[in-house]
Amino acid sequence: MTVHVGVVGTGYLGRLHARVLTEIAEAEVVGFVEPNDRVAAEVESTLGLRRFLRVSELAEEIDCAVVATPTVAHFDVARELLEAGVDVMIEKPITATAEQARELIALAEKHDRLIQVGHVERYNPAIVAVADLVRATRYFEAERLGVFVPRSLDVDVLLDLMIHDLNLVLSLLRQRVVDIRAVGVPVLTDKVDITNVRLELENGAVANLTASRVSQERVRKQRFFGSDFYISVDTKEQEVKGYRLSGREIQPLSVAVETKEPLRAENEAFLQCVRDRTRPIVSGEDGLAAVELAQRVGDAIDEAVRRFKG
Repeated sequence: MTVHVGVVGTGYLGRLHARVLTEIAEAEVVGFVEPNDRVAAEVESTLGLRRFLRVSELAEEIDCAVVATPTVAHFDVARELLEAGVDVMIEKPITATAEQARELIALAEKHDRLIQVGHVERYNPAIVAVADLVRATRYFEAERLGVFVPRSLDVDVLLDLMIHDLNLVLSLLRQRVVDIRAVGVPVLTDKVDITNVRLELENGAVANLTASRVSQERVRKQRFFGSDFYISVDTKEQEVKGYRLSGREIQPLSVAVETKEPLRAENEAFLQCVRDRTRPIVSGEDGLAAVELAQRVGDAIDEAVRRFKG
């Protein structure tokens, strides 16, 4: 079954989605919507795709769509598509606020449509390889650093970068967050650009997360510590190193990783869900949970600022 798909928003990430989709045999990329004439002309030239001027026009000819607009537009675009009967994959974060996410989830249920959220790390082969091995993690550490680029500046670093690791905490450790300690500061924008967050989970486990979009290098690393194991993941390199305690000896833990472009894996999974009408690995509800946690972290940062000034 060929799935007819469109892309709304062809900035940096949207163009990557469009390129990947054109390489998937089961997908027919009907076209895209992009308000910037120069960017649209580049997409038409390099990928040979048809430009639509309105989301409503594209919606009439597709089964599903990737929404890769700036975050502030996710809600309006996804709402229009869902109301037109189109399944959507919305780039992370699902929306700028939890209230908007709840409305989209209700709308999808009303129209019997799917929402997948673009938390691409859940489709990274290195994370997929360890997902069933780290449920008993007692201490989780994540370091997500990026160099400054003038995009995604409509949101802070929580919704820009840390949202990935918040989703990993919730989806892999599967525990309710009971306490949050956080600090964050703006550096090159008027929003928080670098932050460190400590989450205490209901079972006593702790997650320590660091995210920065003003660093000198790009780092994507997660470390899982349990009572008898240690697993280190580099999602940028798709590498896993692990050790397990056996009696009084520490032994290497072999974890096989089948390397694959995460964005391709994510899009293939979305198309499969559209065909089979199955729940995505990262559903709308998962996207909502990540945004809700990000808002709680933001409140904790604000409280830390008030204490510092007071």
